[in-house]
This record gives sequence, C-alpha cells and structure tokens, in this order.
Amino acid sequence: MLKNLPCTMIFEFTEIINNIFKFNYFPKAWKTAVVVPILKPGKDPTQPENYRPISLLSTLSKLTENFILDKLNEHLAENKILCPQQFGFRKSLTTTHQLLRVAEYITSGFEKGECTGTVFLDVQKAFDRVWIQGLIHKLIISIYKTPPHLLQLLKSYLEERKFAVKIGNGISEAKIMRAGIPQGGKISPVLYSLYVNDISKTHKTLLGMYADDTAILAKNKNHKYTAAALNQHLAKLDDWFLKWKIALNVNKTEAVYFAKGRRKYKPIVKIKNQTVGPGLSKPNILA
Repeated sequence: MLKNLPCTMIFEFTEIINNIFKFNYFPKAWKTAVVVPILKPGKDPTQPENYRPISLLSTLSKLTENFILDKLNEHLAENKILCPQQFGFRKSLTTTHQLLRVAEYITSGFEKGECTGTVFLDVQKAFDRVWIQGLIHKLIISIYKTPPHLLQLLKSYLEERKFAVKIGNGISEAKIMRAGIPQGGKISPVLYSLYVNDISKTHKTLLGMYADDTAILAKNKNHKYTAAALNQHLAKLDDWFLKWKIALNVNKTEAVYFAKGRRKYKPIVKIKNQTVGPGLSKPNILA
C-alpha cells in the first residue's frame, strides 16, 4: 500500500511515526476498533457466544504497531523475558516444536514404564478478557524491565480504547473497552503472552503453552501420583486464574491419559471440585 502513495504522504506518515516514538503517545483516533462478529463453523447463529469478535483497525494503526512490535520483541529477546514454556509467536518456534517436546515427555515415560496424564485447558475468550490494568501492572514490575519510554507508549496504546459493533451495513455507537486487547492487533499476541508469562508452575509437571493454548502433563508408574501432581498444579492454576481475572471453561477442558499396555485405570483430576472429563472415551493405549 505504501508503495502506491505519493512521496509527500510517505514523508508525512514517517513524521507521524517518529513523533509517536518521540512523545510515546498513540493517537486516540486510531484506538477505536470496528468489531465484526464472525459465526464459528457449525454453531447456532442465535447464540451470541457462538460468534468470534474480529477487530478491524486503522491501516495506519496496524502499520505503526509493526514498529512498536519490533521494539517490544527486541526488548523481550535481549532480556529473555518470556518463559521458555511459551512457544507462541516466537521466532524459530512453532506448534510442531511444542508437540515434539510433549511427545518426548510421553515417550520417555513409556521407556520407564510410566503413565502420562495430560490436561488441556480451555481459556474463555482469552484476548477479550485481558484485565488491562493488570497487564499494565505486569509491564511496570521490575522483572519485565520495560524501558520507561516503551512502557509509556504501551500504556497510551492500551488505555481508553473504544469499539463499535458492525453488523451488515449498521454500526453501533462507540463504547469504552473495559477489558481485552484487540483481536487482530499486531501487538496483541505478544501482550497476551506477557500477561500469562507468570503462570503458576510446579516441578512435578510439564507445562506447555502456545499463545492461549495451555496443557499440563505429569507422569509416574503409580497413576495416583500422576493424578496428585496434576491436581496440585490445577489448584495453583485456579488461584492464579482468579487473581488475574482469567476465566477457564471447565466443560471444555479435557484430560487425556497415555499408557503402554492394557491399563484400565483413569486418574481423576478436578478443577473447582468438578471432574475434568476425558478427551477420549478410554485411555490412549499404546502397545
């Protein structure tokens, strides 16, 4: 798009970008998102929860976000901020790498005669429910080492955002966003990764994350110890989710068990005193 613009407009846009970084201020006019609800495949169109909100943002805003994202990623990489369990939106890391990590954990258990229990957590409306002030608090704390100029710019980007809903040719009045980061925003995936960066961990389990997809694994020859390790981690996660206003959909959270040979037991894991249902009708038996 920029290639087709007159040189005078490119120079003006360049000056705007330079001033944004000079004054650490994100223009208010670019902070209103037009939200288009997209129906999830095969879902009932009469139920509001079956729609995925997609934020349409200013083109100039998205171009500017690319520059901010470069600065943010540079800071995160230099200071090794993101936890090693997070593989989402990171250079040279993909879902395949995370899957290989999980597969190696399971197969190493098989070699020792261990059963592996896995819980796949379903976070409700991950980006839409991010607690903005909580995210800003995390950016401020010393462990993230956010430079003052970058912190001020990110605060300007996050605060006082608005949205309007568009359905067909109609559009609603713009309202203040009380929570959430923009779906479709260039910076949003990395901001979400920072928001969940201090997620509770234990030495008895393996934690794997790809953006908002999260799984915990535990293994032991005794299935009761496997279940105990998972339940202890889930209890810590429950407290952490509550503290940071993250909602977990227990009904969509699933447990899968990997065992070698014919074993009939199914370790019982619970969240909020509710048993997590198995992702498979029976344990995944590998001969």
